[in-house]
Amino acid sequence: MKPTGPALFLAVAAVAAAQPSFLLDTLSEELNRNYAVLKQKGEPAPYFISYEVTEQEFHGISATLGAIESDNDGKSRVLDVTVRVGSPKLDNYHRLQGDRGQFTSGVVLPYEDNANAIKRSVWLDTDRAYRSAAERLIRIKTNAQVKVAAADDSDDFDHEEHASFQQAGPKLRFDDAGWTARVRNLSARFLNHPAILTSHVGVTDQTDTRYFVNTEGTRVQHGRGYARVSISASAKAGDGTDLSTSETFEAESSSGLPKDDALAAGVERVAKDLEALLRAPEAEPFVGPAIFSGRAAGVFFHEIFGHRIEGHRQKDESEGQTFTKSVGTSVLPDFLSVIFDPTRHKIGDTDLYGWYDYDDEGVKGRSVAAVENGILKTFLMSRSPIRGVDHSNGHGRRQPGYEVVSRQSNLIVQSAKAVPEAQLRQMLLAEIKRQDKPYGLYFRDITGGFTTTGRSGLQAFKVLPVIVYRVFADGRPDELVRGTDIVGTPLASFAKILATSDKPEVFNGYCGAESGSVPVSAVSPAILVSEIEIEKSAKSNDRPPLLPIPFDAEVTGSIK
Repeated sequence: MKPTGPALFLAVAAVAAAQPSFLLDTLSEELNRNYAVLKQKGEPAPYFISYEVTEQEFHGISATLGAIESDNDGKSRVLDVTVRVGSPKLDNYHRLQGDRGQFTSGVVLPYEDNANAIKRSVWLDTDRAYRSAAERLIRIKTNAQVKVAAADDSDDFDHEEHASFQQAGPKLRFDDAGWTARVRNLSARFLNHPAILTSHVGVTDQTDTRYFVNTEGTRVQHGRGYARVSISASAKAGDGTDLSTSETFEAESSSGLPKDDALAAGVERVAKDLEALLRAPEAEPFVGPAIFSGRAAGVFFHEIFGHRIEGHRQKDESEGQTFTKSVGTSVLPDFLSVIFDPTRHKIGDTDLYGWYDYDDEGVKGRSVAAVENGILKTFLMSRSPIRGVDHSNGHGRRQPGYEVVSRQSNLIVQSAKAVPEAQLRQMLLAEIKRQDKPYGLYFRDITGGFTTTGRSGLQAFKVLPVIVYRVFADGRPDELVRGTDIVGTPLASFAKILATSDKPEVFNGYCGAESGSVPVSAVSPAILVSEIEIEKSAKSNDRPPLLPIPFDAEVTGSIK
């Protein structure tokens, strides 16, 4: 693959205005000092060191039934040190089968700009990281003498031109008194729904500024904000099934979150959906045609496709490597394309969670066309090369305290076979009749899912829907059902996608994997599949509470 990184980095470096930064300067000074000493005295000597500091400030408020249950705020700085010894061909980050590696420690730094205190912490963790790196390289070289050679013998680290970018992160501006009143009033609306056992309304506002320096000369400072209103409720059905519904609203800052009327409508949807689930019959295992809403389809693609094209999985022989040898071949229907684009802040009017300026290796985030018209083009890459892809495309990510691996950003599904939603439903009805099924399914909302990608486990996925309807071809109204999970295997599932709607929807969330929890977005139109399998979800045998609720709903009155 022809590298595109250097030209892009040089352009960024030319236009980024260098501004004084105490923390960048402090990190650079200690980096240069430690690198010079270790190059002279270390055996083996390091060939690369990087420091990343993640500076976060947050404020969060949560309430239940009109009462504030928590009000927290805080600031933190976390340091991650990377030391590489050996050479880019073979270093201490070389992957051994089944060994994920866990080298960083996530050291807490002083939040105040005190150079002596910061440098001392950086110095101590650099010493720790170097010792660990040297010991691991010995084990790796020993392993190479007694194990068969890896199928992918590409280098352990790539070369990237240095980047220079400094942009101050956003300031946290949170209206504590205003949000306290709003959250209290919104949570009190659940008093109108006595069948609900627990309910919560919370708001969080956070700023995240990252400082990155390395021995190649990269100096990067950038930041962004995350804000979210979370509404959740839970109840227990008569048969012991635990039920829950939720809704979230996201923006880059709390000032961009919806007004009270939109949030109140969200509370009512959560409550009424949960009450409807309490009355709904339990789903039965079933295989047949279905429609996934755009949000549900986004999670579907994230779990069963996105994780399988993360670059490090192609090199790790303990992984299933579903698509490792599939570049240039068809992996999805020819009307579908998939892009991962961390440069996109919005889709329409909806803020995305998965954007960033630079990844956690100081590489500029960039759009990656992973699939074009069904054909797999490339993988999501950090600075760990794989056979056929020898440069990063800006997708090395981590939660502070974890090591970087290739991860998803904003997943965007595009379709050349898009129809209006009403027509997609008619296509579902026709497919039900063609297969002579008693009904089809409509997955309206979904909480998340998980997938197994390792060879030691099943190459399968499970997606966790919340609102699922049976759809009948004879004109009967749709029927809400509960207690079901979607299960399947990736290759079989992709082949069954028939068409999509023409309206994209956004799912914002956090994805947990080897490098911790990172913010991501999945954008997709609704999809029609000819076949999907559902199974019954696990449930408790405990009965609903025996005691009556401790207030009289009629006395409480209606909350408006």
